[in-house]
Amino acid sequence: MTRTRPPAPATDPTSEPALTTLGGRNILFVMADLAEYGPHLQQRFTPLITGIGPVEAAVQLTAALAGLAQRKSLPDLVVSLGSAGSRVLEQTEIYQAASVAYRDMDASALGFEKGITPFLDLPATLPLPLRIPGIAEATLSTGANIVSGAAYDNIAAEMVDMETYACLRTCMHFDVPLVALRGISDGKAELQHVGDWMEYLHVIDEKLAAAVDLMGVALVSELFEF
Repeated sequence: MTRTRPPAPATDPTSEPALTTLGGRNILFVMADLAEYGPHLQQRFTPLITGIGPVEAAVQLTAALAGLAQRKSLPDLVVSLGSAGSRVLEQTEIYQAASVAYRDMDASALGFEKGITPFLDLPATLPLPLRIPGIAEATLSTGANIVSGAAYDNIAAEMVDMETYACLRTCMHFDVPLVALRGISDGKAELQHVGDWMEYLHVIDEKLAAAVDLMGVALVSELFEF
């Protein structure tokens, strides 16, 4: 199946990000690219689209949260969601990140453990303590590179993306909790073309929407609290 990008929505760049209310909580949904924002998710929320990669994610989410903080309207929760790669997890299934590491950081030449940011009092892998009941968990690695084939040999985490670590560090700065939901789009075979990534995004869209619904039910039932 050939996947095409959906048209960009008409937005006012001066307006604040749209918050979605679920179970009495105001939530900011964050996604990297419109290609991941299919018709099922479109029925549920309007996300902040950051652009692809940790730099764009950090820049756009920082700007959004700073604006919301200035207006004293920070969200109760940020949900980072989209696709991820994995060669060990089930393709097209949805996972919530139990932890996230930053695979780009390597100051080992200076004697620091790989993944540790020098002089920052944080471990190489950051836990994500919030759990949505009924959604499987997996460990996550964030970086600016596309991981494919043998490149997985150098990654300890079960799945890889390009934004969640940046979103988490931004949320930590604003003292807002974060949940990361990822659908596995690729990883079983070597990537050859952007179409290989996009092939199953329509399936992931539907399953991510179901995960968002599950989160809403858990919030109403007070089974998911923060």
